[in-house]
Amino acid sequence: MDKLGVITSFIYNIIVFNIPLLYGTVGEILVEKSGSLNLGVEGTMAVGAIFGYIFGCYANSLGVGILVAFLAGALFGLLFAALTVSLQANQNITGLTLTTFGLGIYFFVGNSVKSTGWPVMADYANVKEGFADINIPLLSDIPLIGKGLFSHNLLVYLGIVIAIAVWWYLKHTTFGLRLRAIGENPASADSVGINVKRMKYIHICIGCGIMGIGGYYMGLNMSGSFNSSCWINGYGWIAVALVIFANWSPAIAILGTFIFGFFNTLRVSGTSIAAAFPDFLGWLADIPTQMYQALPFIITAIVLVVTSIRNKRGSSGLPAALGQNYFREDR
Repeated sequence: MDKLGVITSFIYNIIVFNIPLLYGTVGEILVEKSGSLNLGVEGTMAVGAIFGYIFGCYANSLGVGILVAFLAGALFGLLFAALTVSLQANQNITGLTLTTFGLGIYFFVGNSVKSTGWPVMADYANVKEGFADINIPLLSDIPLIGKGLFSHNLLVYLGIVIAIAVWWYLKHTTFGLRLRAIGENPASADSVGINVKRMKYIHICIGCGIMGIGGYYMGLNMSGSFNSSCWINGYGWIAVALVIFANWSPAIAILGTFIFGFFNTLRVSGTSIAAAFPDFLGWLADIPTQMYQALPFIITAIVLVVTSIRNKRGSSGLPAALGQNYFREDR
């Protein structure tokens, strides 16, 4: 057995599994930095996935799919903002409701389209070729890790670029500073002339749009195979937890999702790794399939415990006003 090939494949799959989480996590960080807690990540990603995939196929364009997925997610963000920012609805309940609503839309639209002829990704050359792996010159030729790290599809590179761009935006721009001020103390930000409502609307919509692209990625990664289970499959909830693990930093989110991707990849590659390295890792083959399936959620629970302990020690990036509705007349 080609041991180097097994390692390369394992590294490659880590990236494949962590990128949807990166989109969801970075999008939620942007939303939470505005002081809004959106628990509707799962539903937002589902809406972006179904509309992005269908319109992308019908237009035979990966770019159209990305744009529609972003707009679908952003519209869901607009609904969340209208309910929580303008109408002062409870953010927790609203987010949970949007998850249920988003999943309902996903299955309603998906089943409706399926009844008239589901668009098979393989039939749309521009989408299929647009989602094909792109080798980065020189880097992809590095032995062992080159193919695993530097030979991926366009959406993988886009996700990393978005994470770095959002980190830079929050850290080094005036608008990013204003956004963080709103998340810490919206009344103080309002008192110095920052339009709190407008800033919240804009960043909630953009953050949810990013989540929508992550959902579209998952649909494409499954070749658009629509069945009784949702493409998102709990990734939205894990993304909410990873926001805490990343300490509300998009840069750390890249590392956090990579770690999660490592454990999630064991579910797919554990048997092949055990066969390739029987002396050291043969025990992986004895782990029940059900344990592999539960492993991502077990890791998520551990992450929440560890980060909660860390946050109690005063090293948290948690926005002070997170989850609190701001009503201007109350200040």
